[in-house]
Amino acid sequence: MPTVEELYRNYGILADATETAGQHKDAYQAILDGVKGGAKEKRLAAQFIPKFFKHFPELADSAINAQLDLCEDEDVSIRRQAIKELPQFATGDNLPRVADILTQLLQSDDSAEFNLVNNALLSIFKMDAKGTLGGLFSQILQGEDIVRERAIKFLSTKLKTLPEEVLTKEVEEFILSESKKVLEDVTGEEFVLFMKILSGLKSLQTVSGRQQLVELVAEQADLEQTFNPSDPDCVDRLLQCTRQAVPLFSKNVHSTKFVTYFCEHVLPNLGSLTTPVEGVDIQLEVLKLLAEMSSFCGDMEKLESNLKKLFDKLLEYMPLPPEEAENGENASNEEPKLQFSYVECLLYSFHQLGRKLPDFLTAKLNAEKLKDFKIRLQYFARGLQVYIRQLRLALQGKTGEALKTEENKIKVVALKITNNINVLIKDLFHIPPSYKSTVTLSWKPVQKADASQKRTSEDTTSSSPPKKASAGPKRDARQIYNPPSGKYSSNLGSFSYEQRGGFRGGRGRGWGGRGNRSRGRIY
Repeated sequence: MPTVEELYRNYGILADATETAGQHKDAYQAILDGVKGGAKEKRLAAQFIPKFFKHFPELADSAINAQLDLCEDEDVSIRRQAIKELPQFATGDNLPRVADILTQLLQSDDSAEFNLVNNALLSIFKMDAKGTLGGLFSQILQGEDIVRERAIKFLSTKLKTLPEEVLTKEVEEFILSESKKVLEDVTGEEFVLFMKILSGLKSLQTVSGRQQLVELVAEQADLEQTFNPSDPDCVDRLLQCTRQAVPLFSKNVHSTKFVTYFCEHVLPNLGSLTTPVEGVDIQLEVLKLLAEMSSFCGDMEKLESNLKKLFDKLLEYMPLPPEEAENGENASNEEPKLQFSYVECLLYSFHQLGRKLPDFLTAKLNAEKLKDFKIRLQYFARGLQVYIRQLRLALQGKTGEALKTEENKIKVVALKITNNINVLIKDLFHIPPSYKSTVTLSWKPVQKADASQKRTSEDTTSSSPPKKASAGPKRDARQIYNPPSGKYSSNLGSFSYEQRGGFRGGRGRGWGGRGNRSRGRIY
């Protein structure tokens, strides 16, 4: 084993030789042998090996392996030095191998070492993005779980920081093709990260690109399968996928396939849905997703049938007025509970799909059913007016910090919900029913509206449905409805696609076990 003095002497020989350094193979071999020495020899070897690496292609494998030994040394300072120099080995055919090695080194728990690996990967990305991605995806597909996890996170956080000249169209196409291979067997969390990676690619910002992403999500959701509401993984998979699809929908990228599946398979089973996530109102989450998707639904094959399913589900949450006793009091002494959050979602979805079949209420329902529906609407609207007045009174004069308390935040959202329902009910009371009003769902940021929309919105809280509409029992509003408590959960205004639901267990649950992948170092 060479001493420190011998290492310096051989270094001098190679440095003095400059471009003819390749003629001094023995001197370079002595430097390679330095990895077998003590700490001082190893530190010098970690610096000298990469410096003259390019002059000795016939010793490339030996040199890379020697540097790898230093990357795994017990002395952290030696490891850091060796890792820092790894990009110098990333030349020609060696680059994918170096990328593969660096990807495996992402499993380091030493923060300084981990940052060095990240920086090294980024530096070789700028040399050859496709080659670097080859190493990363190789480990994602075949590496240890911890390596796979960190490689995916590296892509999800670092790709967006790379300049356009690095992420060319060809490179983005490679990312998409390799991602499709990975998506054949992923967990819910991995799927979310890959959708984040893919939706950030410039080439997928187009209409056709978004359509490709929607098709990828639909494939993951497996919309051809039989829906099992009692299987938490089946429910969670559908919701996780749908959350990823919703931001992709637009007037040109339709949600028809998802809306159809929700109407045909999910709505009829709404009451029996199960979820592994405690404390989540799974029914409300489903209805929120359906409401958001309904705005972008295209032509639907079984529109009337699905509109009927939506209508029937809406009726479940639109109670009839309670029967009166002979003295005019409530015979049952109990007011029906009005589920405002559910009704906002269902009514909005019905209003959106109803535009595609505007005569549904008048031509597709018999007169008795239409009369029943209008009685329910009117009863709900009267209770709504009481609640709107109470909410406005509670929020009157409150600004700034006062509106930021948890209680007042809930009231502000509740006011948005009740105002939205009021607008939609007024539309349906027109003769014939109208589907022209526009509302912003209570959990969505308010969009700038034109003057006509603003007038419609401002007019929503002051009037009840037209008096000429089919009437229910005329009773004092306070007798009709006593606003219930606990109808608005504290998370109403903060529904987040990234944070809610998903697969909380270890990898291999629900979305494939990935148990056949090879293990161990594959340098």
